[in-house]
Amino acid sequence: MDFGISYPTYIRAWQDVRMAEDYGFTHAWFDDSHMCYSDIFATMALAAEHSRYSRLGTFVLCAGNRATPTVATAMTTLNELAPGRVILGIGSGFSGRNVMGMPPTPLKVLAEEVELLRKLMAGGEARYREGNCEREVRLLHPAMGFVNVEDPIPIYVGANMPGALRVAGEVGDGWITVGSDPGMIRDGLATFRKVAQARGRKPDAVPTAIVTAGCVLRPGEDVMSPRVFKRLGSWGALCLHTIWDPAPERTPIGTFAPPQFRELAQRYFEEYIMKMAIPWEKRYQQIHLGHLIFTKEGEERFITRELLEATTITGPASAVIERIKELEEAGVTCVGLRLTGTDGRELIREFGNEVIARY
Repeated sequence: MDFGISYPTYIRAWQDVRMAEDYGFTHAWFDDSHMCYSDIFATMALAAEHSRYSRLGTFVLCAGNRATPTVATAMTTLNELAPGRVILGIGSGFSGRNVMGMPPTPLKVLAEEVELLRKLMAGGEARYREGNCEREVRLLHPAMGFVNVEDPIPIYVGANMPGALRVAGEVGDGWITVGSDPGMIRDGLATFRKVAQARGRKPDAVPTAIVTAGCVLRPGEDVMSPRVFKRLGSWGALCLHTIWDPAPERTPIGTFAPPQFRELAQRYFEEYIMKMAIPWEKRYQQIHLGHLIFTKEGEERFITRELLEATTITGPASAVIERIKELEEAGVTCVGLRLTGTDGRELIREFGNEVIARY
């Protein structure tokens, strides 16, 4: 099992990435929520320059938010700084789209962008389209130190919903998902392999990275203790999250909520989201305020003990290790632990000493 940290992309994250290497972490994953955090490529460039062996991945890049050739240039530039250590995670977008009040990128566009990126990042020529205009494009100077197209950049597709998971199986080299349920992982990998085989691909081993929150409890603590809740609370809120839609009656509710918490997600929507003061036409801004970095005032009454116990990897060190081993048996190859805020030192020491060193 590889261990990584899922960073809310902050420009000085390289300091934590470097420290995490000393504690056994092998991966650093960065959000593409550009209206919430720092720029993903600037942050990853600093992490590439200052790290030694960490694999650096986008978790996940939002298809459609940028012109595809610029993404290819950015990723191969990072690959020049950290040869063979770069992973492109890409999806149809959640916070990176909804924070602007925009819908997810269509899955057809996601699949096309993956295929275009694969060709360009390998130094090939690909057909790029803007509206009705189509042109052949390629990176013109791949051998002069501008970019690195020699070391392959694997493409992991982010997917939680069935349609996106099918795209992952069709075009992905690996799978990124949210959650820590071994049954969900097994079912998802079965779908990935079935779709891949139908396309003539043979995915014997599927790199599978998850992002989840977690905490190693100290004596006398539980999931509702102040230190623990400060770390896990915003994750619990994510599980109840609403994906804003221009029409409230069409708004998807509890997209990330396990089935047993759908009723709680409905209450969160009716009693919290619908009572926000900001007008509905701009409410996506308030919905994503504090996204995975702090718990907004009033959210705490919906974030229950049962929700946090079910959706995070939390407990004494021995219980945390057991949960992670169950995920490994289900097929997970990398656990990305979600960092709350912009200081990873406590999380790094805690999991490095109590979990990774004993795994």
